[in-house]
Amino acid sequence: MFKHMKNIVLFIIFLCTILLSDLVDAKDKVVTNLIYTEKGLAGKQIMTKVSDTQYQGSLDVRWNNRIFKVDEKVTVNANGTPTTYESQGVSPFGAPIKESFHWQDGIATWESSKDDGQIKLTEESVYLPANSAIVVDNLMVQAMLKSLDNSIDLLPSGRAHLTKLKTATVSNGSGSSEVILYAINGLGFSPDFSWYDSKGNFFAKDISGFLRIIREGYSLDDFTTLQTIQNAAEQKYLEGINKKLSYKYSKLLIKNVQLVDVINSTSIKNTDVLLNNGKIEKIAKNIKHEKSVATIEGKGKTLMPGLWDMHGHLGKNDGLLNIAAGVTSVRDVGNNHKNIMEIEQLFNSNTLIGNRVFRAGFFDQMSEYSAGLSVESLAEAHEKIDWFADNGYLQIKLYSSIDPKWVASIADHVHRRGMRLSGHIPAFMTAEQAVHSGYDEIQHINMLFLNFLAGTELDTRQQLRFTLIGEHAGDLDINSKEFNDLVKLLADKQIVIDPTVSTFRSLLLKERKKIDPEFSAVAKHLPPNVLRQLKGAEMNVAPDLLDNYQAGAKAMSNLVKKLYDSGVPLVAGTDNIAGFTLHRELELYAQAGIPNIEVIKIATINSAKLVGAAYELGSVSEGKFADVILVDGDPLTNMNDIRKISLVVKGNHFYKPDELYKVLGVKPFTVSSGFH
Repeated sequence: MFKHMKNIVLFIIFLCTILLSDLVDAKDKVVTNLIYTEKGLAGKQIMTKVSDTQYQGSLDVRWNNRIFKVDEKVTVNANGTPTTYESQGVSPFGAPIKESFHWQDGIATWESSKDDGQIKLTEESVYLPANSAIVVDNLMVQAMLKSLDNSIDLLPSGRAHLTKLKTATVSNGSGSSEVILYAINGLGFSPDFSWYDSKGNFFAKDISGFLRIIREGYSLDDFTTLQTIQNAAEQKYLEGINKKLSYKYSKLLIKNVQLVDVINSTSIKNTDVLLNNGKIEKIAKNIKHEKSVATIEGKGKTLMPGLWDMHGHLGKNDGLLNIAAGVTSVRDVGNNHKNIMEIEQLFNSNTLIGNRVFRAGFFDQMSEYSAGLSVESLAEAHEKIDWFADNGYLQIKLYSSIDPKWVASIADHVHRRGMRLSGHIPAFMTAEQAVHSGYDEIQHINMLFLNFLAGTELDTRQQLRFTLIGEHAGDLDINSKEFNDLVKLLADKQIVIDPTVSTFRSLLLKERKKIDPEFSAVAKHLPPNVLRQLKGAEMNVAPDLLDNYQAGAKAMSNLVKKLYDSGVPLVAGTDNIAGFTLHRELELYAQAGIPNIEVIKIATINSAKLVGAAYELGSVSEGKFADVILVDGDPLTNMNDIRKISLVVKGNHFYKPDELYKVLGVKPFTVSSGFH
């Protein structure tokens, strides 16, 4: 699972730019921040003030068999602006970190795994490291507090702005602290919300219920108090966008449009579709209507069902990205219960702009490699199954540390409770064994390759589950008898595969100083600091293995086509940046040779059927909910057109993607449709 509780890329962006620590008083030379997951303490940030002009910082966070470690040294001038920066460490998927920045005689020079450059500065700017541990981020915040407009220019590009939102007081055994909640714009798609003390030093932050960060010496009870205030502030911000950019309608007529009929695998030319109070009322040519009915001319456009992302880990901000991209439904396959229940209520009630939510429960077995909610016994696993069933979850997703001997018992219980079982294939178990033990679905295409590359011998809780694919998947013969037998088993038992090919390609194919090829088609549309984080390698790949990794990426696409040809059910999911990744996933399916109409069916009606919602969603059919998207182009002939969405309707509300993208700092792909 690459995006747990939040898109992993956004999570790394946060750690690279916002995980801060206290700039200490003269008497306090070392300050520590503590970072928690659901399993407990996951890491620390430690900053040492060496002198008035020198600082050292470190970040060490460990979760889900990932290690993010950075050590840095920073020198500042009399104004507190960084003049030198040096860091080294390791990124979460193993790529080495080495970065430097120097500002001397008005010339700023930098080099990192993301990029390098040189520029002549006429005024002070703050260099934003690609992988900061602590220090520079704090200096950036303090520089904004000193600025007349609370803004600061950033290097290599962009501008950050600080807004004060709320003040609170928290206490520990030695006294109390006044802390302030700020929103920082300019670092990502949406503002970052974090707590700082009265001197402008980082104090605490909640990251979608997945990570909890608070200064050492303060309790998680203090954190809960601040978390409640932070979440309310985030919600207020998003509610403001909803009030401005969400439009309720009574009747809406789309005329002369090409309609994608996913039920009959065809298209209907030059037809009209009438939407009435959130439902599809009529589909016909030349529909008669009152003059007061809002009308959109659909000539040259394509009307489709809203898209489905079947592998999400939702945060509140993902709703904007999804709706702008035409993703009207998301299956969340692993989240904090409180977080996902709140998101479901806010999105489904249209309090915030967001997709419909379908929930899968998630748990692992406690180990040094386990992720998220973890159980310590099979009996506790059964208790969790009942809890998820009683709380309305549709299925259970297992993770890599589950004891293979537990799977059959877990599957029986899950099925008795009317749910489906899916997940990673546990370590020391094969995909074939998991299917025979009761799996209904497998997350991630790599698990099928590991059936042969790892077998029951290798510990795939470790990063072997990624490196084995890069080094050896291209050497496997997917048309061998052994592979054909596995694929036939999947087809015979109708085991659903959730490939997330795009996200694996990002892991395998990203290279130093180059843009992730999975986002190259949208690169010019993205905010500068988001784009920068999409540069550089994720994994530490030896130069002589680059061809192997290319072959591994190609093998994944070939296998997706083979699964489709063999009748194995597929669903399209992301596990990465919301919206954009789904478009790329569908594009990859089409490039692999799956017919475009079938790709669209995978991302619409087939997904709706899987979660039991096809009676009301998943197709443009009379009587169903009006979850539809209008595309400027024809995805039936060119899947790239799927990005050019000019209107999104979810139930009785519609949205203009160009307006939503502008709020997110994204250059729109097309102009929203006009009304008559």
